[in-house]
Amino acid sequence: MEPLTALPGPPNSLVAGHRIPQADTAVARAARRYFDAKRPSVRLARQFVTTTLAAWGITGEPTEDIRLCASELTSNALTHGTRPGHGFLVCLSALDALIRLEVHDSRDVMPERHPQVRQAASTQASGRGLRIVESLAQDWGVDRREPIGKVVWSHFKVVSEDRYTGVDQLAPRT
Repeated sequence: MEPLTALPGPPNSLVAGHRIPQADTAVARAARRYFDAKRPSVRLARQFVTTTLAAWGITGEPTEDIRLCASELTSNALTHGTRPGHGFLVCLSALDALIRLEVHDSRDVMPERHPQVRQAASTQASGRGLRIVESLAQDWGVDRREPIGKVVWSHFKVVSEDRYTGVDQLAPRT
């Protein structure tokens, strides 16, 4: 089994012990994009995730899982996480065979509003987003964001196809 190390992040993390496999390289790839707090931004965020992953050579089922989680997390940011005049930020990073998806918003995390998986009744039209994220992601959590807001993150194990050899290999390194 690979040694584990804590993922770099703010010291006031709300999720203790979120961990990733230790890597001998820095982040191989990273991309981020800001979106306005408007309904079309959820679709644009999905497109950003799909395009970015494709550029990194990651396609197929992992892309669909990450794309769906991005949709759920950006919908939550739009509905529950943005203050008037603020949008949200979507960040993707690839470290070896791990993709980290982050959605940053402008609402502080208060104990009574901490994002959590709920059991929605069959008659409810919403409330299943984090259950979907929990089922598709290897791990997920919430961190505080300074000076305001929070970051909802999720991790996915992936492989990419080498464009030159057609051989599956770990997420790209630089």
